[in-house]
Order: sequence, then structure tokens, then C-alpha cells
Amino acid sequence: MKKSVILLMIFSLVAITVYSQKTKPKVELLYFKANLACCKAKACNALEADIIRVVQKCYPDGAIVCKQIKLDDQANKPLIDKYSAKSQTVIIVYKGKKEEKYYDISGIVQQYNTSKNEAEFEKQLKAKVEQLLKSK
Repeated sequence: MKKSVILLMIFSLVAITVYSQKTKPKVELLYFKANLACCKAKACNALEADIIRVVQKCYPDGAIVCKQIKLDDQANKPLIDKYSAKSQTVIIVYKGKKEEKYYDISGIVQQYNTSKNEAEFEKQLKAKVEQLLKSK
């Protein structure tokens, strides 16, 4: 009898702890990548590294998870079709309990790739993420 009471108390404490924690919004940054020749792949890898660095700088708590999606992998075909993705397409996705919203920020990324203005890229990225979170 004592064991069951103790187990019930432990279970209750664990349940309260789990349910009382605030869950962070589930935001992902999807970077679609093609299988490119060596010189183009270096440029693509450098751009991806820049994007990840900026995301980690702006959201050091891991609020945004960066994922690389390979275009030549058949398992990724549903995502590729859903977002009409091609090489260097970048999508920010918010996954709520009942809905999913997303923005294609490929234009912002291309502007950054041309200008290399990191401050402007950070500002635009944060604005899009905030806009996405407010629209939920």
C-alpha cells in the first residue's frame, strides 16, 4: 500500500512538472540543397553556414532548428513538392498544435548572398520570424 502511494506521488510530481513547463514555439528553418559540382557546392555550403551562424546568433536558445533538405533524396519529395523548392530555397516553418505556417525567405537570403550585409539579413530574418509567430 505504501509503495503504491509513493509511486502515485512521484507520478503526480512528474506529471505536474511536465505539464507546467512552457513549450517553445516549434520553428524550423529548412535549407533545400542540390547535389552540385565542387565549386558551386563550396558557395552553397558557405551560404548555408552563414545562415546557420546568423540564426544561432539571433536565437542562441535553440528556438529555431536548422535543417538541411537534400533535393536528390526521394524521402524529401513531399517537402520539396509542398514548398516548390529548388536549390537554395529557404523556408521558415512554424508548427503549432493545430496548424502550420511558413514563409519562403529565399529572396532575403539571395539579397544577403549578393550584399553580404549581415546586419540587414539579421533584421529581416528576425522580422519574418516575429511575423510568423504573431500570425499563429
